[in-house]
Amino acid sequence: MRSAEWHARVECGGEVVGAGFLVTPDTVLTCAHVVHDGPPGAPLAVTFTERPGSPPVPARLVADGGWRGSAAGLGDLAVLRLDREMPIEPAALAPARSAHGGHTPRKLLAYGFPVGFDEGTLAEYRVTAPQLISGEWMQLEAWQTDGQPLAPGFSGAAVTLVETGEVVGMVTAAAATAEVRNGRMMPTEVMARHWPDLAGLVPTADHRTADRARLRDLVERADRDGVRCDPVRLYRAAAGPLDPEPPEEGFASLRSAALFVLCEIDGGDAAATVARFTARVEALFHRPAPAPAAAPSTPAWSPILVDLRHSGAGDGRMLVEVSAYSGGRRHPVGSDTVASERVPAYVQDRIEAAFGHLTPGSDELIAFALPRDWIDRPVDRWASAPDDDVPLGCVYPVVVTDQARRRAGARHQLTRAWNRLDGTPGIPLHRVECGTPDEPRRLRARLRQSGACLAGFGTAPAAPRTREHFDTTLTAPAPVVVWSRGGCGGEDGTGTGGAGSGEPCAGDAGCAGKTFLDELDACVSGVPPAELPRRFLALREEADAEDGHWAHGIQLLWDDPRLFTDPHTETAPHLRTPVS
Repeated sequence: MRSAEWHARVECGGEVVGAGFLVTPDTVLTCAHVVHDGPPGAPLAVTFTERPGSPPVPARLVADGGWRGSAAGLGDLAVLRLDREMPIEPAALAPARSAHGGHTPRKLLAYGFPVGFDEGTLAEYRVTAPQLISGEWMQLEAWQTDGQPLAPGFSGAAVTLVETGEVVGMVTAAAATAEVRNGRMMPTEVMARHWPDLAGLVPTADHRTADRARLRDLVERADRDGVRCDPVRLYRAAAGPLDPEPPEEGFASLRSAALFVLCEIDGGDAAATVARFTARVEALFHRPAPAPAAAPSTPAWSPILVDLRHSGAGDGRMLVEVSAYSGGRRHPVGSDTVASERVPAYVQDRIEAAFGHLTPGSDELIAFALPRDWIDRPVDRWASAPDDDVPLGCVYPVVVTDQARRRAGARHQLTRAWNRLDGTPGIPLHRVECGTPDEPRRLRARLRQSGACLAGFGTAPAAPRTREHFDTTLTAPAPVVVWSRGGCGGEDGTGTGGAGSGEPCAGDAGCAGKTFLDELDACVSGVPPAELPRRFLALREEADAEDGHWAHGIQLLWDDPRLFTDPHTETAPHLRTPVS
């Protein structure tokens, strides 16, 4: 580590009694005998000598290792709590059992405060062997016979690896005579046994030294530069499917999230998780400046996919799977077989959980993949939360797509269409009027030949006169399809339009479908295709606040497969039998 400001001098009643080191912004570790050797009842204080001129910081003893006062007593550890947090990056700890280098000894440094060195001095040592003495200490021996010996004032000093600056232990004792240049160190794994809170600061051995150093440097830089983020979302976005959930209380800081990654994640995937988390921390320094209000940037959608399918058991039950997508990766959130009437509540709960996986700073998008006979369901009107009946589509951008369009062939065609649409300032509306005379096959040819990307229907999908036209539009496939559930031939299924005659509507003046298409045309004109979900969010909010608004019951089928992992290359959802 570049900084050594975390080295501390421990004082009792104004007298220097030993050394210590900062392990959290307000916690210093030292030896229990250091604290007890001072004048009885005298106040404790800590000075960070690598910050010249900084005053002593009052401290108090909050925990110890059970030391009983003898020179060979176990548990010679004291935990000091400072009266304020320090603007200092705490010491970085090495993985357990890192002190001994095997056939090649590792040079270790101790930073102490013997008589005559109030500013501190260094001693070079190494571990004699990996074996513990009394299950408590490792023996230290001088790196050079003429170097600085361990002496009073070194007790409580951090012992660090020269090559990384990481702490491997704490000096607890020196030889009784100056002629014998050895001493004892309590390694971090033993310290954690006496003070369990330290275990969360000791990284696992599954992370490479360079990876640990890189992440710590970035976190230190972020803290120094005042970079802000949501550490829980950052962690969720980087975590693998088998990595642990973040603690219930969340992370107090980016540093605590980084420590969680280094100390709680082990096994074969640990290095990959650290790499992903480090990349996301690094990306915090390269976030683009906000675009001017007059020209908002294209949203970087982070979708939550709600996949609904019929169970196949004929009992009205649905197979439901909810996933979050971020950084090109799918994060499964939950799946189950649910009775149709319970689907909204189940989805509501899983959507809330999925938000924890979204990429920090991106725009959320709720996408429903529905079977054809559910495509007109008012999913945007489902309540957004158990204690909030505001419709989901008035809180988040909500879109739907058809399950059949998730097949490989349709995805390929849709991807090609969206690649064409990138950067397009706006697309014209291809109107499918209520009384359209076109045969469905002619509509398909026109949609494909003209490259029409946005189709608008004046009727609902179930309206008899245009049901085939709607199916044709989905399979063409048009990337964006819009209709009104309450338009001509809408939710009531009458097909009477605005005339109220009971006869099929011909799309004449007064037709609710024609009015809808006219308003829709004016509303989406000049809106880039990628912006449509956000535009429809605003539109739904307007409609919800105004009785008789033309956009009541508007449905947006918006389908950009590039946002989702190819379902044919990932584990298939709902790997249960239909009757499970």
